[in-house]
Amino acid sequence: MTETPYPYGTPDHPRLAVRGEARLEIDPEIARVGITVSARGKDRRAALEDLTRRNTTVLELARTYGEAVEKLETGAFSITPELTQRGRDEKIRAYHGRVHITAVLGDFTALGEFTTRVADLDMTRIDGPWWALRPNSPAHGEARRQAVREAVQRAREYADAVGAQLAALVELADLGAENAAPALPPAPGGYGAPRGFAGAPAEAAPALDLEPQRQTVRAQVNARFIMTPPNL
Repeated sequence: MTETPYPYGTPDHPRLAVRGEARLEIDPEIARVGITVSARGKDRRAALEDLTRRNTTVLELARTYGEAVEKLETGAFSITPELTQRGRDEKIRAYHGRVHITAVLGDFTALGEFTTRVADLDMTRIDGPWWALRPNSPAHGEARRQAVREAVQRAREYADAVGAQLAALVELADLGAENAAPALPPAPGGYGAPRGFAGAPAEAAPALDLEPQRQTVRAQVNARFIMTPPNL
């Protein structure tokens, strides 16, 4: 691309630099929930077997929701010994096991029931939901287009204030200021703390009524123009 012969502007070809900004409030498209499955046993095998069984229960429950659960991912897995504090010889009192699972739901009508049912499982914790837009959401492109239109409008108003007109666009720079909601911010707390080993309740807990949190999408752009000579 040929550079303008007046990169800094001249009295006959003044340069005008502006910033365009856009801020959109958009309904979320997905919700992420974090699930932690726990187990405790006096020996490693017992803890591992309980953990495997509970992990399978969560996965099978999630799969019953079909396409409502768009993604199911297993994260960290651990089996940790709990040591006694008596005497010089360290002995293992029990083993603690944990598996972390992330579920992504795009159907919010199923979200309340799903989170309640997971929280009602033995030794299972659920955190979230964290609302978000998809990476390829059209909202991002719309914010960028609005930022460019705002920059052009602002530049025209500045040029009009000095009796000039825009003659050419010489630079358009994306600041990378677009900001969607983070995927997984620190959890304020879970819907369900780890439950004990008691049997399932006679009646299922009522589904939570969850209101989606609107997402903010921002875009910023720098634009530089050449103006006609002003009428000062």
